[in-house]
Amino acid sequence: MDTVYIETTVIGSIAGRLHPNPLIAARQQASRVWWSDARTLFRLFVSQLVVDECLAGDSDAAQERIDELVRIPRLQITEPARELANALMDRKAIPESEPRDALHIGIAAVHGVQYLVTWNFKHIANATLRDRINNVCRDAGHEPPIICTPEEIAGMNDESFDTY
Repeated sequence: MDTVYIETTVIGSIAGRLHPNPLIAARQQASRVWWSDARTLFRLFVSQLVVDECLAGDSDAAQERIDELVRIPRLQITEPARELANALMDRKAIPESEPRDALHIGIAAVHGVQYLVTWNFKHIANATLRDRINNVCRDAGHEPPIICTPEEIAGMNDESFDTY
């Protein structure tokens, strides 16, 4: 069974009310559809970093996010994961201003997780950074996770997305 590290933005999309912005609401809906089957299709993981990020903000919303993490194993934040996160920032694969984003990638790569699922297009699921992220991981001796969105890992079953 494939392994998946769930980054905080996905948990945030699963819990709570639908956003008034249609694009964000569509991402929330895609996350919820994926989430409904994810536990049976994948071995899911989070880290204490995800838990800490989910606990931030409004206490009611935080509790909803935390409730979604019940029974999902946590990967340890190891020294090799921290070292990889630092290398990602040192080599400009992730901005130095975003150490948590680098650490999510470091944790997934060091633990050999196949997929990192995220809605963070700015610093994680960013096509212009993908080669740098992959190169830094490989240079450090780790296979990088495939970084994708819930839509991508689920595959689009909606006929409106079929190509001609």
